[in-house]
Amino acid sequence: MSDDIKKHIKEKLALVPEKPGSYQMKDKNGIIIYVGKAKNLKRRLTSYFSRTLTGKTLMLVNDIVDFEYIVTNSELESLILEITLIKKYDPKYNILLKDDKSYPYIELTDEIYPTLKVVRNLNRKKNKSKNKYFGPYPNVTAARKTVDIINRVYPLRKCNHLGKELCLYYHIGECLGYCKKDNIDKEKLDTMKQEIISFLNGNKDIIANRIKEDMNKASENLNFEKALELKNMLDDINITLTKQRIDLNHNYNFDLFGYYNDKNYLSIEVFFIRDGILFGHHNSIFTYYGDVEDAVLEYIIKYYEKGNIIPKEIIVNEEIDFNILTSYFNNHVFVPKKGDIKNLLNLANSNAKTALDDKITRLKHDDDIRVEALNDLEKALGYSVHRIEAFDNSHLFGTFYVGGMVVFDDFLPNKNLYRKFKISTDVKDDLAAMKEVLYRRYFKVLMEEVDKPDLIVVDGGELQVNVAKEIISSLGLNIHIIGLKKNDKHRTSSIIDENLNVIDVDSRSNLFLFLTRIQDEVHNYAISYHRNIKSKGMLSSVLDMVEGIGSVRKKELLKKYGSLKKMKEASVEELESILSKPIAENLLSYLKNIDS
Repeated sequence: MSDDIKKHIKEKLALVPEKPGSYQMKDKNGIIIYVGKAKNLKRRLTSYFSRTLTGKTLMLVNDIVDFEYIVTNSELESLILEITLIKKYDPKYNILLKDDKSYPYIELTDEIYPTLKVVRNLNRKKNKSKNKYFGPYPNVTAARKTVDIINRVYPLRKCNHLGKELCLYYHIGECLGYCKKDNIDKEKLDTMKQEIISFLNGNKDIIANRIKEDMNKASENLNFEKALELKNMLDDINITLTKQRIDLNHNYNFDLFGYYNDKNYLSIEVFFIRDGILFGHHNSIFTYYGDVEDAVLEYIIKYYEKGNIIPKEIIVNEEIDFNILTSYFNNHVFVPKKGDIKNLLNLANSNAKTALDDKITRLKHDDDIRVEALNDLEKALGYSVHRIEAFDNSHLFGTFYVGGMVVFDDFLPNKNLYRKFKISTDVKDDLAAMKEVLYRRYFKVLMEEVDKPDLIVVDGGELQVNVAKEIISSLGLNIHIIGLKKNDKHRTSSIIDENLNVIDVDSRSNLFLFLTRIQDEVHNYAISYHRNIKSKGMLSSVLDMVEGIGSVRKKELLKKYGSLKKMKEASVEELESILSKPIAENLLSYLKNIDS
């Protein structure tokens, strides 16, 4: 950090009030790279620049050249504002809120003829309040096996929409024939639903006893194949689906969040307790920046925003601000002081520590390798590099080009920013394809003020670098460019910088490994476009590739032909009923190539 930046920040810090709010850290390009919240903005912001920092927080502070803040009336408002700004700006150092997932649940629909299925992202469900949900299931295989077993034991409705005729499930005894509505025994339906609910709440004996009876009948009838099949189902219940019962003496329903942190790594262990039963647990390990308590709090919020159901209670450690979580979720958040639940929380904390101890050595090793490779690249090029955008093209027999762009931040892939490009059909060589892709990409960067990278990587040597320089210069942009040149064995051997200097790369170095990874990633990403098009059922994507076929003509072609095979068999004259002759000829040429 230069003296001018230090002076600027010091002057701004003097004006920061001691009030709650959200703060936004900015880099040299004015991009927001981190969003946080604070009970006391002045104390929190001053702490970043007045104490000795290490690890990830030091990396963050080294990138900061300015900050802004917004004062709020309460800490709850600052939390809501923080979450809103993170969603809006997607800051690179708020990694914690990007990664975790929603878990599968089992849904029993509240319909006249109910269905049972595995679902995710419950925030998108329209009739969520009416249906019953069981879970979460950290193991999706267990959830699917559970649904499969129940659907085989109970003749629930299997189809999404009632048909006009009885289906196969009816004839094998796994459906009551809901298409014939007058024949349905409502009392039997209610009994089925109650037994299924009881089973999913942990009473496995209901279904297990049914399977045992059927298994014994099959054996008595010498139907040993059926008996073996039923035995396997029983084993699935006893092994895969059996939940570990926690001796809490109550039918508690809560999620419990334990954690452990060390060296800027945070391990969070979640226990899912439903009706006094441990449905499962999940561990997440992240790097974090700032205060660990804030990181845990943000993780919990993001966990439920991903679509997971909020239970009756949430259990957290005493360091976590349970009052602000209670206000945010309008739900009971509890900090146990003693007793069985406190012991369970201690167990979760212990599991979080064990998981982090197991992984921290490998994680630190990976980070060290990555940082070393990044330092080697910066040393070789003479400037700092954080964001890299790499490009490659793919084609079919020298025609029908597509382009791919991958993005790496500090040598970590940022897949949300990957892009594919459909290239004009009159492009016939790699250099022309590269020109089009680079111009389109960086014209958009210029016009829409999209974040620009520190470095552009192209696949090739002097010719490719010169083409990239020409395009970037024509747009008036200042972005560094390198090419990755291959040797006679088609392996990356050297870097060609923007001045056409050759920089050799040791094939045994970490830098070589990361550059090769980027090269492989963008190559595979580009050719995946054509692979998808060539795969079965991709007629719509094929039509998207041919210049001159817009949405109206595309719909007409899809309606008339419906498959690649039928369209390929058509003559130019037949296609001319929808397309002009040149476009029809171009389409048939393209279809011939992708089928080769």
